Amino acid sequence: MSDIKQPSLFDDSEDAPRPAKSGKAAAKAPPPPPAPPVDEKDLGDGPLHRLMDGNFLQYASYVIRDRAIPEIEDGLKPVQRRILYSLNQNDDGRFIKVANIVGYTMQFHPHGDASIGDALVTLVNRGYLIEGQGNFGNIHTGDPAAAPRYIECRLTDLAATQLFNDDLTEFIPTYDGRKKEPVVLPAKLPLLLMLGAEGIAVGLSTRILPHNFGELLQAMIAILQKKPFKLIPDFPQGALIDAREYDEGRGKVRLRAVIDQKDEATLVIRELPYGVNTEMLMASIEDAAKKGKIKTKAIRDYTAGKVEIEIALQSDADIPQAIQALYAFTLCEVSLSLRPIVIREQRPVEMSVHDILRHNTKRLVDLLRKELQIERKKIDEALQSASLVRLFIVHRIYKRIEECKTAAEVKQAILDGLLPFRDQLRRDITNDDLDMLLAIPIKRISLYDINKSRKEEDDLLADFDAVEKNLTDVTAYSIKYLKNLYRDYADLFPRKTKEAKFDTIEMRELTSKEYALVHDKEKGYLGYDVGGGEPLFHCSSYDKIILVWNDCRYRVIPPPEKLFVDKNLIYAAIYDRDRVMTLVYEADQITHMKRFAFGGVIQNKDYFCVPEGETGKALFFSDAQPSTLYVKYAPRKGQQIHQQEFDPKKVAIRTPKTRGIQITTKRVTAIDTQKPRNWDDKAGPKGAFLD
Repeated sequence: MSDIKQPSLFDDSEDAPRPAKSGKAAAKAPPPPPAPPVDEKDLGDGPLHRLMDGNFLQYASYVIRDRAIPEIEDGLKPVQRRILYSLNQNDDGRFIKVANIVGYTMQFHPHGDASIGDALVTLVNRGYLIEGQGNFGNIHTGDPAAAPRYIECRLTDLAATQLFNDDLTEFIPTYDGRKKEPVVLPAKLPLLLMLGAEGIAVGLSTRILPHNFGELLQAMIAILQKKPFKLIPDFPQGALIDAREYDEGRGKVRLRAVIDQKDEATLVIRELPYGVNTEMLMASIEDAAKKGKIKTKAIRDYTAGKVEIEIALQSDADIPQAIQALYAFTLCEVSLSLRPIVIREQRPVEMSVHDILRHNTKRLVDLLRKELQIERKKIDEALQSASLVRLFIVHRIYKRIEECKTAAEVKQAILDGLLPFRDQLRRDITNDDLDMLLAIPIKRISLYDINKSRKEEDDLLADFDAVEKNLTDVTAYSIKYLKNLYRDYADLFPRKTKEAKFDTIEMRELTSKEYALVHDKEKGYLGYDVGGGEPLFHCSSYDKIILVWNDCRYRVIPPPEKLFVDKNLIYAAIYDRDRVMTLVYEADQITHMKRFAFGGVIQNKDYFCVPEGETGKALFFSDAQPSTLYVKYAPRKGQQIHQQEFDPKKVAIRTPKTRGIQITTKRVTAIDTQKPRNWDDKAGPKGAFLD
């Protein structure tokens, strides 16, 4: 038992806790001493901090390498690799239930059946590697696939012949140690660029777009021939692509739907941009129509095997402008930013599409070289076996073993019999060779055909020479291999996305009459949802509105729905920072004139177009650049001048804060750009500006 004394409520020692006091006694109790300051450096050395750091790094590394980011060697994510390997292990040429393949794959993949099923459906819809039978969803409408128990799949011929070779595959134990799975597949195809990839990991993400199969093969041939090449994405949905900013997969692309005109008031959308389905597109069109950006009467979706969305426009709609509006305000046009990140040598790295394809091409050459070396070894072994069998039978060496009493004597007899023919063999005789000879059945010996054997050996020698020739120039062999692939499969995967250069859409021009701003002078409201009255002007939701009041205050705002601006508003227009304004204002009983441009402003912030600290009252405000202002003065005893003309263009253009040029100290009763009716052309001198 510990000798440490535990504190008690009834302990009289100084360290024991006391019952809480109340009343005056509690008020007089001294405050607790302040806690000692904590050094921030000490916070990073605790065991919990180290545990969190270590676990987080392990989790981040796992998500990056084993889930989200594809491996550059075979271009696959782990779940895709495991699906394809499971299909290959169970391939018998017939369709297999997807539910069964999901179950097989779960022996290798520890993340459940949902992720496996989704990845398999995606691979089927790509069309290259897995052939589906049944309802695998619709990439155009976004409809999901049927349940895995109702649909079937199998490897395509392309996948079966180009992705697997156990002799070239490194295997590791699965997550539970019960089976072996491939580290990467010995794929001879540039799968990463064929399929594309998207993934979000801890601290990074990747997006690589799919490309056309035939164009990738042609580009690989160009790489081997040291010729230039160009790649742009190709999508199963088709549509149009502007790849001027593609930058080898590191920039961005713009995609547009294919829109046809059916008649004078109907448009039909035939192809959708990558990543957009009919439901998403129709929702974006309906939203744009509600906001008045597109004048539509009805939207009808007839999509089945192909996309067909009809848009009925209003009778007064302009067809070219409507098409531009669809691209500008709906998902008929999308922009995709790209970042090709892959796993290379167990680390995430960013590579261009061209660099990825160069790596794939180099790997193809290495795989073909290794296959040729393995094939050469197999042919060499076949020649050795054929020669041994021929010598063993033709020279009746099998007769020597009839009198042998032990296995060692049998083998020695065969070795002695073959010794004179060593120069006809490919290598020295091994125990495996002897076992093979001893396993030859009597029937084969009795029916042995020397001529047929010679022909088989000649064929093997011809194959051996062909392999040797290919090994001397693997690059030429790789080019021939790619050309054969192109001949056999390229026609099955034609390009569907057309390249185009998109024109620039001016949003303000499309929406220049989107809103009609009305000013209710009696109630003091301004906006596009103010009932009654003639509109001051039309504007776009992309415009900014400038308001000026008679106290020389101004403000820039977005087009308001309904804003109280009071009855002192004297000017409202679309904001143009460089437009020259003419202002006549009174400050301290002196009338000034100035010309200025508003320049840059912050939205929803009040400014004044008079010097700071001055209080002004606007007498005239216009953006019309008048050539003459006619000013009338209030009559006063002894006043000889009652009117004057001023030329505003003589006033230099300044900033809003600049003080205007003094024109008079008289009280002004009227200012106009046109001569008033009672204007006397002979009375009064021309107005002069006073410095």
